[in-house]
Parts: sequence; C-alpha cells; structure tokens
Amino acid sequence: MTGKAPADDKLARGKARLSAITGRSGEEVMAALGDVAPDFARYIFEFGYGDVYSRPGLDLRARMLATVAGLVCLGHAERELRVHIGSALNVGATRDEVVEVIMQMALYAGFPAALDALLIAKEVFSARDAAPAAG
Repeated sequence: MTGKAPADDKLARGKARLSAITGRSGEEVMAALGDVAPDFARYIFEFGYGDVYSRPGLDLRARMLATVAGLVCLGHAERELRVHIGSALNVGATRDEVVEVIMQMALYAGFPAALDALLIAKEVFSARDAAPAAG
C-alpha cells in the first residue's frame, strides 16, 4: 500500500487550505474541540476546507465573500463572521468589497442582520489598523 489513506489526505489538504486562508494552522480549533467533539473538528478540516474550500471554479477571494454573505444571512454567527471577514481580507478581498457584500445582504437577511455585520466588519477593520505591521 502506498501513500496515505484518503482521510489523511483530506485532513492535510484541509489544514493547508485553512492556513492559506487564515495564516494559522487551525490547531487552536482542534484543541478547543478536542475534549468535546474531536470528530467535528476533523470534519471542519476534511469536509469544509479539504473538500469544499479546495474545489475548483471559484478562487479563495470569491469563496470568502460568498461565505461572508452566508454568515450575514444567518444573523447569529458573529464569531464566524469575524473570522471570515478577516479571512476574506487575507485572500485579497478589499474592505469596500466586504462592506458591499454585507449591504447587499440587507435585501435578503434584513437590515438588522446587515447592521450587526457592518459593525463587526468595522471592529475587524479597526483591529487590523491597530495591529503592528507584520514583517
């Protein structure tokens, strides 16, 4: 038998994709869920990042903007919205694009959801402005 099992490949691919998006390894996710739902943490990497975020057809910028739109429409995923707004910026989306996507979602998710998301975006932008420059 040669190579790794497919599940190991998906896990490795997922971790690599997450790192490309967030600049982090994702080990904090594994550690946070390790004692309560380690399988769920693995699913996030294997399916979410190893399969879905690794598909052809959309670049990472488009995928992250679509993810931001979806999270805005949920209206109750503030933590994930913070993470994915930052990730969208990491892969090349502009602040203006993030704001426009959120404003567009007001038509579908409602103005309260869009307002909450805009305030979260403002927090993400401010935190980035306050962070010391990398390098």
